[in-house]
Amino acid sequence: MRPSDEQERKNVMESLRASLLMLCFGGFLLAYLIAIDRQHWFALRPASGTVAALSDAANPIPAKQETAAIGP
Repeated sequence: MRPSDEQERKNVMESLRASLLMLCFGGFLLAYLIAIDRQHWFALRPASGTVAALSDAANPIPAKQETAAIGP
């Protein structure tokens, strides 16, 4: 192989590596910006219906507000 071919191959590999790093950086930045906008994705939630029922049972029931019936 000629030295110029080796240099050209090295340049192509460096360009490919730089492009790949920029793509990864952009992907991570996009994921970060999406994640900070949707904080509810990371809230702890019950894993099953049973746990959800137990959690609801532990919370006090708020007072019901009676509304006046509208009608004849």
